Amino acid sequence: MSGLSRSFNLLRGAMKHQIIPKANISAKPAKHVLSTGEQAIALVTMFVTILGPSGWILSHLEDYKKGPGAAAE
Repeated sequence: MSGLSRSFNLLRGAMKHQIIPKANISAKPAKHVLSTGEQAIALVTMFVTILGPSGWILSHLEDYKKGPGAAAE
């Protein structure tokens, strides 16, 4: 039982509330406004990054179901 209380005392120090500074939130407009082309490039890049691998896996799902040796046949 004393080992449990020692470990609890060690964890209690980590569980104490820590002082975290508040975020600097401002209602000002952005310093650099993105153009429509920059927004389009960013949106396309995000879609390709997220949906590209998912689409690849879904389009080759039948190959993955067959097993590792059946893809060469």
